[in-house]
Amino acid sequence: MLYLFYHYGRDLPDYRQLADYEPPTVTRLHAGDGRLLVEYATEKRVYVPVKAIPRRVINAFLAAEDKNFYSHPGIDFLSVARAIVTNVGNLAGGRRPVGASTITQQVAKNFLLTNEVSISRKVKEAILAFRIEQAFDKDRILDLYLNEIYLGFGSYGVAAAALNYFNKSLDELTVAEAAYLAALPKAPNNYHPIRKLQAAVARRDWVIGRMLEDGRIDSTEAEVAWAEPLQVHRVDPTEIVRADHFVEEVRRELAGIYGETNLYEGGLSVRTTLDPRLQRIADRVLRAGLIAYDRRHGWRGPVATLGEELFSVESEETGESGGWREALAAIEPPKGADPWRLAVVTGLDETQAEIGLDDGATGYIPMAELTWARPWLKRQRVGAKPKRPDAVLSVGEVVLVEPVAADGEGKAYEAGAHGLRQIPGIDGGLVAMDPHTGRVLAMSGGFSYDRSQFNRATQARRQPGSAFKPFVYLAALDSGFTPATIVLDAPFVIDQGAGQGKWKPANYSRKFYGPAPMRIGLEKSRNLMTVRLAQTIGMDKVVATARRFGIIDDMPPMLSMALGAGETTLLRLTSAYAMLVNGGRRIDPTLIDRIQDRHGLTIFRHDIRDCPGCRDQAWNGQEPPELPDERERVADPASAYQLVSMLQGVVERGTGRRVRAVGKPLAGKTGTTNKSMDTWFLGFAPDLAVGVFAGFDEPRPLGARETGSSVSAPVFRDFMAAALEGRPAIPFRIPGGIRLVRINGDTGRVARPGDKRVILEAFKPGTVPSGDQAVIDGGINPLGGLGGTSGLY
Repeated sequence: MLYLFYHYGRDLPDYRQLADYEPPTVTRLHAGDGRLLVEYATEKRVYVPVKAIPRRVINAFLAAEDKNFYSHPGIDFLSVARAIVTNVGNLAGGRRPVGASTITQQVAKNFLLTNEVSISRKVKEAILAFRIEQAFDKDRILDLYLNEIYLGFGSYGVAAAALNYFNKSLDELTVAEAAYLAALPKAPNNYHPIRKLQAAVARRDWVIGRMLEDGRIDSTEAEVAWAEPLQVHRVDPTEIVRADHFVEEVRRELAGIYGETNLYEGGLSVRTTLDPRLQRIADRVLRAGLIAYDRRHGWRGPVATLGEELFSVESEETGESGGWREALAAIEPPKGADPWRLAVVTGLDETQAEIGLDDGATGYIPMAELTWARPWLKRQRVGAKPKRPDAVLSVGEVVLVEPVAADGEGKAYEAGAHGLRQIPGIDGGLVAMDPHTGRVLAMSGGFSYDRSQFNRATQARRQPGSAFKPFVYLAALDSGFTPATIVLDAPFVIDQGAGQGKWKPANYSRKFYGPAPMRIGLEKSRNLMTVRLAQTIGMDKVVATARRFGIIDDMPPMLSMALGAGETTLLRLTSAYAMLVNGGRRIDPTLIDRIQDRHGLTIFRHDIRDCPGCRDQAWNGQEPPELPDERERVADPASAYQLVSMLQGVVERGTGRRVRAVGKPLAGKTGTTNKSMDTWFLGFAPDLAVGVFAGFDEPRPLGARETGSSVSAPVFRDFMAAALEGRPAIPFRIPGGIRLVRINGDTGRVARPGDKRVILEAFKPGTVPSGDQAVIDGGINPLGGLGGTSGLY
């Protein structure tokens, strides 16, 4: 016996590792309101400490698996002797031998050994069981066992099994239900409650009998338990908030910090910053905006085409052509088509297209739902407007459709009406954040996550175009300029050096407007005024501003960068705009508020400020706690407000006029790159910053007259209208020291009686214009002043 212990005990695994063992458990991500976003797990386990497991459940498992658990030293010698006697008879009768493993032996096997059926493994199991019993108390061993065992239905541990079989927590289980779970460890599939109900009930009743025999329940409880039918109640579907691109971004961040193993097995509880209401709005308006652009640029054709023979063969039973049904059912819908359905065109007349749906039903597409489908032409142009359905569709073409109830004027259709749909070729992203904290409240990274997991809000590095201009103007404001400073709008040429040619920037309109206040340069997005301004203050200041606001880390000091030729992401640019409206304080965008480990210990907080007064359990008349503002200052608050006021003018009078329809105080800036490759709108309300980007994943022109104003601004407008609905109009906050002066918006001079376009302009102390102003032309001032001038205005 000593030799066996020596021989088999030499190379056994270290059982002491069980002291620190924590079973793999589910990591859960929650929205800001606590609703579930997603679960990550290799094993769907819910860990419950043994002290929290009801005695009824523990008694059921002890009766079924190891009634002497609390008294044996790891091996139950009486059970072993009984098993030997029983197995002699079983072997003689050709029956399967029975085991006598204790719960401690099962822990040794499950955690430290394999499932090999051999005498040597049983000896090793016994040795480890002795050692485990010497090292750990009984409750620790039972804790490991009840949280580790597999009980079928994808359930690891008793808590998960209670949910998956009966949709109950452990303390809600009846004696019969606890007994059934205790019947499963040996072979869950042999006692399946649906496929093998009779065997399952028999095994459950046997466990109930053992509980009665051991005195763990009385006869009345046993009779009630035996009489209870075995009924499975699958777990209620959990309400899950859809935010696919947001969730994937959080997953990548967690995996980068904690590793894949901790993410999928660590049982983390992650409270994210997501606002489900804003996320639904973001997804809806981004999809609608991309679809609206796509429809403006025509119909690109059907998903597939079925052979004409499928529409001419008649069914012997119905007399109807029906071969198309099977063919249509075999076609895989394109990714991103949900919630649209596949349909095939079965007939055409002058007013509608007859269609068959993927479930065999029929319907029609009215001509009013086809008028948008002009033929797509190269360079995003379109052909003539269709006048008949056969100008768009042909019999046998498979298309995407959506049920519609009425036309664009509200006139109701008859039953069965559908609209023609098309997955956009363009894509985009939207980010909404709290400008005071950096908490990302909504993030939509594309038209459809199923079609593309690429997140255009965080992963797409694109040129911001005119959306970068506000930071040129901010650098100018910090250099002593005012919104009323006069800047020349005229041709501008730079010799780029030998063999490089000349750089000749131009306004979008290809026109020149002469001297104008700096405010107008931003409101109308004048390229030439912006370049002159950057030339005057020096690109080093523009580069420093871009770095300070986190837009571009290593921007070269070239004048083309002042027009947004550098590359950045939507999230970084939205964060920069947020720092304008919050008064020039640095924020770091975050998708995570707090992370707790499996024991409830907070291991990460985005807001790390200490607030002792926030821990009060109740209000007893004390003053509300004041949190220190530890955010770094990245801009002068007066300059930041001047720029906010100018951006408000963009919405009221400039390139962002479409946004004015919201009817609330809003500010922002359009962005369009050369050849309309990328379009942007970045802006904010006093307490909400939003950025929108739209463009092709493989950059190419969006088409004639497509700009940030036509593509991205409507998405921003619709988001803000829904997000701010029912909320009071809050004006932008004015910092101390700012003077609001009535000026002539066209000349930048203090307003006089009779002036037509009078606005309130924001000035720092001592900067209100008192007479004629120098015109900034972008030259170099030899006296070291604000820059070159070309006379007075």
